[in-house]
Amino acid sequence: MSHAATPPNGPRLRIGIAGAGHFGRYHALKVAASERATLVGIHDPDEERARTVGWEAGAPEMAFAALLDASEAIIVAAPAEAHHALAAAALAAGRHVLVEKPIAATLAEADALSRLAQERNLVLQVGHLERFSAAYRALAGRAGAPLYIEAARIAPFKPRGTDVSVILDLMIHDLDLILALVDSPIESVDAVGAAVASPHEDIANARIRFASGAVATITASRISPRTERRMRIFGQNGYVAVDFANRSLTMVGRDGTLPAGARAVPGVAGFAMAEASWEDHDSLAAEHAAFVAAVLDGAPVVVDAAAGRRALAAALAVGAAMTEARARMQASGLMLPS
Repeated sequence: MSHAATPPNGPRLRIGIAGAGHFGRYHALKVAASERATLVGIHDPDEERARTVGWEAGAPEMAFAALLDASEAIIVAAPAEAHHALAAAALAAGRHVLVEKPIAATLAEADALSRLAQERNLVLQVGHLERFSAAYRALAGRAGAPLYIEAARIAPFKPRGTDVSVILDLMIHDLDLILALVDSPIESVDAVGAAVASPHEDIANARIRFASGAVATITASRISPRTERRMRIFGQNGYVAVDFANRSLTMVGRDGTLPAGARAVPGVAGFAMAEASWEDHDSLAAEHAAFVAAVLDGAPVVVDAAAGRRALAAALAVGAAMTEARARMQASGLMLPS
């Protein structure tokens, strides 16, 4: 779709929120504060919860059909198993959709949503929030073509999010980032994990090999005593180490490939080291701004249905590999049957 650029004081996009949980509340407050959007209402099966969030954001609780009638776009922030039904209904009604990650529960559902959006020429954006972070912007410009990536995302236990495994709760963030950095199909996946404090896996480790030969190792845990988010990317000319919590980058590369001010690496001829940091910004506001720009201005969809499907496919492949590994360990007696 093509539109002329719209200034902040131009038309405002009428947005409804489907889902008034933890992230639904954040979405509602961001839309309510937007210069280019108007929050028209909030829907949730828990009507009292929807009214509470609506009171805070200044919008009424509404039945879903009424929300569709009043909106031009819908943000789907419900549990993952409801993503397809809500997003499909919105797209079928001619509404643009921003759906939280994962795009859907299955690849067939993801494909169905993609077809609906294409058939109706509607924007379908997936809420992989990390793509809009200052950290990703700082990282993507320096990583180059990765050969090997290590990622760790661990946190203490919280009941929120345990309706799905840690793969879809936390690991999918790093899966999406890695897929954005590695331009190659996944060739194989090995994984192991365990359910500890919830009915689903709370800790997981995956090793992913890409057709290009690149390899990524990812650890995700929501039962750790501390919070840690790190990534290391090894490339042809050096590596980048990222500490997301401290907003710092350490780069080691060949002389001449790093920014001004790089210092020599002691004992390693021809290599230098540099450090950098970034200022955080409001990633959710940036995600919303990109969605509104895609609808009103015809800007490219930053995280489209294809990107959402790739992340979901990778997450499901990790889950399948984990199931296979568990069966093998139970058969050998290494793990007791569940």
